[in-house]
Amino acid sequence: MQKRKGWKTVMTAMLVSGLLCGQTAWAADVDLTLQEAIEKALATNPTGQMALADQKKAEGALRQARAGRMPVLNYTHTDNRRGGNYSSSYTENLYENTVTMTVPLYTGGQLEGSIDQAKVGVHSANLSVEQAWQQMKLDATTGYYDVLQASNMVQVDKESVERLEAHLKNVQAQFNVGTVAKSDVLRSEVELANAKQTLIKADNTYEVSVSSLNNVIGLPLDTKITLKEELAYQKYEQSMIDCIDYALKNRPDVLQAKDSLTSTVKGVQIAQSGKKPTVALSSLYDFYDDAFPGDNNSNWRVYVTTNWNVFDSGLTDAKISQAKASVEKAQEQLRKTRDAAHLEVRQAYLNMQEAEKRIDTTKVAVLQAEEDYKIAQVRYSAGVGTNLDVMDSQVALTQAKTNYIQALYDYNTSKAKLEKAMGIPVARK
Repeated sequence: MQKRKGWKTVMTAMLVSGLLCGQTAWAADVDLTLQEAIEKALATNPTGQMALADQKKAEGALRQARAGRMPVLNYTHTDNRRGGNYSSSYTENLYENTVTMTVPLYTGGQLEGSIDQAKVGVHSANLSVEQAWQQMKLDATTGYYDVLQASNMVQVDKESVERLEAHLKNVQAQFNVGTVAKSDVLRSEVELANAKQTLIKADNTYEVSVSSLNNVIGLPLDTKITLKEELAYQKYEQSMIDCIDYALKNRPDVLQAKDSLTSTVKGVQIAQSGKKPTVALSSLYDFYDDAFPGDNNSNWRVYVTTNWNVFDSGLTDAKISQAKASVEKAQEQLRKTRDAAHLEVRQAYLNMQEAEKRIDTTKVAVLQAEEDYKIAQVRYSAGVGTNLDVMDSQVALTQAKTNYIQALYDYNTSKAKLEKAMGIPVARK
């Protein structure tokens, strides 16, 4: 009995230890560079996997179209029992086997058009994969910068709380010796309480940002992430004109719109094939007998079949008209897509430039606000400044740092959106 209890104790300890180890592994920190975050998103995000499935589907459609011009071989076996009374009543069995092969010689352009359409479909599907990767890269990049911004804001709000705590101690000390009024203490306490509320919200924003990034890159939502990079400024060298020109030549959706136009042109060719004859070469080998499997008697023939739809009550003309209308629509869709790409690139570039200008001004403002806060503190301690001066300078310093972080965030995210708008290919390891 004691042995059983001892064994149960050991097993329980091992189970608890395993659970604790599992929890530790589950909650372990993950160090990430921006490129590593992008790679994880590309490898795990469902959007990319769905695009790859569509790519395989398009490749299958191309194989199907190409098979239409290859020989088709059919085998048919028929078991017959028949009877009659032409000269005398009879009943007999007939076992017949037929092998036929058909090769299309000319389809009026229908097969060629279908194959060309399928090739365009494969190219368009490849572009969809690239487009999905570009979107996932943008999502991962934006998520990465969201976490960086939230982390920086937590630090700014912590510094604000620490400054107000230190100032409150100074105010209370002066109040205790009777050099300042009670209102200064109360105001300082209120400002500190407000700053702590802001810090609580910043902490929550950070946790939400981490969970969102985990979702994008395929990690458990409660994974603790340590980012190896910081929000930084790196000047973008290309001009707006170059960016727009690159987008119009390389964006997946622009190229897909061109593919759609090409496909609809081929659709006209397919529709017009209804006015042309089709020619097919066929061969037949037939063997039969009244005894199973029916292989004693045989005959064969080779023949060419020409089929021409002379009159179809306007059906082919209607199809041609529809196909031409599709071409006109595709032309307008291409123009619309190019205009949208032009606008998107221009907006992203202007937003990036605007954020770039704010980086310079807010960086200077931070230095000025820090100096102003120090002066306000010294003046208050010397009895020549007011508590309101200190509070105002504290708020101005926090706002200046917030504006600087926001400018860096806006610049980097706008640059990422610009690259997405241009259709820059995603580099993969």
